[in-house]
Amino acid sequence: MVGKVLLTGGAGYIGSHTFVALQDAGYDPVILDDFSNAKKSVLDRIKLICQRSEIECHQVDVRDSDAIFEILNQGGFVAAVHFAAKKAVGESVEKPLDYIDINCTGLLSLLKAMERAEVFNLVFSSSATVYGDQEIIPIPETATRSYASPYAFTKLMGEQILEQVGDADPRWSFGTLRYFNPAGAHASGMIGEDPADIPNNLMPYIAKVATGEFEHLSVFGDTYNTHDGTGVRDYIHVMDLADAHVKSLKTLQKNSISHAINIGTGTGYSVLDMLAAYGRAVGKTLPHKIAPRRDGDVDTLLGEVEKAEEVIGFKTRYDLDEICASSWHWINTGAFQAAKEDNS
Repeated sequence: MVGKVLLTGGAGYIGSHTFVALQDAGYDPVILDDFSNAKKSVLDRIKLICQRSEIECHQVDVRDSDAIFEILNQGGFVAAVHFAAKKAVGESVEKPLDYIDINCTGLLSLLKAMERAEVFNLVFSSSATVYGDQEIIPIPETATRSYASPYAFTKLMGEQILEQVGDADPRWSFGTLRYFNPAGAHASGMIGEDPADIPNNLMPYIAKVATGEFEHLSVFGDTYNTHDGTGVRDYIHVMDLADAHVKSLKTLQKNSISHAINIGTGTGYSVLDMLAAYGRAVGKTLPHKIAPRRDGDVDTLLGEVEKAEEVIGFKTRYDLDEICASSWHWINTGAFQAAKEDNS
């Protein structure tokens, strides 16, 4: 092992997949999670994938800086990867104080603990929402940042906090990763997007149509300026996203130079493209109905992705059909059913 890495929110969807990727790269991941949006059963499934008898996991609120310090102060930590955050855009509009408290206070708490423990490499889970509404597509990393929701505000504030800290203290190195739309599941079918989550994005809804839980997919608008009239977005396989975290961390350790980069495929797919691809994975046509457009939705949201390859050597490996196939494989495993029934 080349050192311990603290994963805040490490039992969640992206965190659990990144745990596997970090172990495969030789790191010793340690999970910190309050399990407010994750289930403890995921730990057993990670152990099976990684062939480990035990996983170091601490049930701690990310706002508890002293508790985080006690973990880091055990020694051997080379970095942290910060996932722990609330992430539902709609909920953030209703509960902005909760989002600012957990997302921003949580980051400050982690940074203070890391500084005390003298651990100065951090990979930060940001979001393409920090770009707000952009006229230039694909969006370059140099685009002016803004926000259209309290959730996006917290991610933008997080980026700005890291910039201020990094400017003031050269010991720090930050990898800021601006995600587009993670989807899919690990090839084992043992971990994937948590079925207990309220879907905040497209693929979980399509999956519920495929399983019969929903009668049809509601497509919000078919009059966008796209090839089929439905909104176009960039979808990235969650294991590609996990790999991006590993490559970001390795780059920080190698050159100690902070970076802020888009993480996506650079290719856009419409809502109907996604529905058709999932239908190919399932082996049947999935029904949909056109619904009114939602306020704030844009025609196309894509980012430039060349910088990721130039700076951290990252390039995606999985295409849309592989993303959908991995999701359907996960849904059809016993692990998915166990996770669905687990209320721990």
